[in-house]
Amino acid sequence: MDEHVVAPHFDTIVVGAGQAGLAAGYYLQRVGLRFTLLEAGTAPVGSWPHYYESLKLFSPARYSALPGLPFPGHPDHYPARDEVIAYLEGYAAHFRLPVRTNAQVVTVHRTETGFRVLLVDGTTLETRTLIAATGSFHRPSLPLIPGQERFRGQRLHSSAYCNPDIYHGQRLVVVGGGNSAVQIAVELARVALVTLATRAVVTFTPQRILGRDIHFWTRLLGWERVPLGGRLRLQEFNPVLDTGIYRHALATGLLDRRPMFTGFSPEGVIWPDGERERVDTVIFATGYRPNLNYLAVLDAVDGAGRARHRAGVSLTTPGLAYVGLPAQRTFASATLRGVGADAAYVVAHLRRYLGSRSPSRVDHPPPASEVAQE
Repeated sequence: MDEHVVAPHFDTIVVGAGQAGLAAGYYLQRVGLRFTLLEAGTAPVGSWPHYYESLKLFSPARYSALPGLPFPGHPDHYPARDEVIAYLEGYAAHFRLPVRTNAQVVTVHRTETGFRVLLVDGTTLETRTLIAATGSFHRPSLPLIPGQERFRGQRLHSSAYCNPDIYHGQRLVVVGGGNSAVQIAVELARVALVTLATRAVVTFTPQRILGRDIHFWTRLLGWERVPLGGRLRLQEFNPVLDTGIYRHALATGLLDRRPMFTGFSPEGVIWPDGERERVDTVIFATGYRPNLNYLAVLDAVDGAGRARHRAGVSLTTPGLAYVGLPAQRTFASATLRGVGADAAYVVAHLRRYLGSRSPSRVDHPPPASEVAQE
């Protein structure tokens, strides 16, 4: 090595210490690499504190754990938001993962030996490889709809929704046909007049089949391990999981569904048939955009900010990998139950990469069976 080139401080830096970053940290620790996790927030809990208060996981505790540590409580209960927050904090403490909080990454530059990571406080860190694990739930996606600038009501993303307390007696429209949209709409419908606006009819799937949660069957049949690609698409596996509550709410009129409105008026929304209706609040449960702006100078993301990758390995930047992207390898990739397998895959790849560049410092990677999710 050139005597003027400073050796990196770390073998790997993980950007983000939510569920994806923590799973990556678990495997990095297992294979003995020098690493740190950089978390922009005050605790290693990802986006969970920002979700609505009544949120519950759509998978039971037995299927919602990160590698190496079971989720506490009855294995068949559906953990609430605050339980997940406590679990993630406990996970980081249990494995003594080296998490650095209040460490927001501004940008990442390529160097001769790897990467230079610049933090918002001016700190610079050096690393040989990098895992981007900032997840997919930090940057709300709000569609542009004609007339929205004239709308005098409240227009917000579901990430800003906490509970129904301030919406009593209002006329609301919730936009979206996924699990979160339906859950929020039904909760609000108990205190307000609510319409669910979707582009297609809502598809329901039973939460339990033959007495077992659906995740039991998807695991038994191996569906969660099926790689995405070709004719297999993420949306084919994104129905609303229902114990009967949500379907009943629509059937009984507690909640109604209409095709997506075409525009806003100053007082409300304009439905496809031309009807103008006064609306107090419109809540968009319309997903999130990629949270990878700090990689822009590496040419690692496309014009829409999406990672250029295959199975979590960068296609443009050697030594760069991802954990926690939607559909990264399977339809469960961005979930608590899915990030562990992807983290194991990515860490095994980076270990091979490091071994090929500096065999004297990093052993050859173990067989895939030794770096696998429990």
